[in-house]
Amino acid sequence: MIYPQEYIRYLVHFHGDRDFFECHEILEEYWKSQEPRSDIWVALIQLAVGLYHHRRGNLVGAKKMIESHLNRLDPRDCGQLGLDYQQLTELVRDRLDEIALERPYRELNLPLVDSELLARCQAECKKRGFEWQGESSTDPELVHRHSLRDRSDVIQAREMERLKRQKARKED
Repeated sequence: MIYPQEYIRYLVHFHGDRDFFECHEILEEYWKSQEPRSDIWVALIQLAVGLYHHRRGNLVGAKKMIESHLNRLDPRDCGQLGLDYQQLTELVRDRLDEIALERPYRELNLPLVDSELLARCQAECKKRGFEWQGESSTDPELVHRHSLRDRSDVIQAREMERLKRQKARKED
């Protein structure tokens, strides 16, 4: 089976360095470039974001994202991506139970059923110096990455959009 390179990169970060923020960035860019846009990419993004929130102790955000992930998940899409749908939904529902009980974050591994995909991801992890299915780092730069990154370009773009809307309203 041929998988998008972005999906491979997602899996490598998901299981390698556990950089869920990077998982989100990789698949969001890919998802936005696709027509039609598939819910499976959003579901995988939401799972990564949910785990990111759980690891940071944001249980409300984790619950919201992971529930949304489950609502978007489709067995056919999972099968096309080498994922065991049944096992994935069980793992994710168990995680929601843990969040409800306010249990601390622990690793979650996606149930890959395509042995070639698994071997490719493991090889890529090794190449990058990551341990496949290793433990998350407690490095604040990984755990709190969203709040530590430079967002000046995003802030500037939002301000330009705000000014454009304001100008359009004045012209009406």
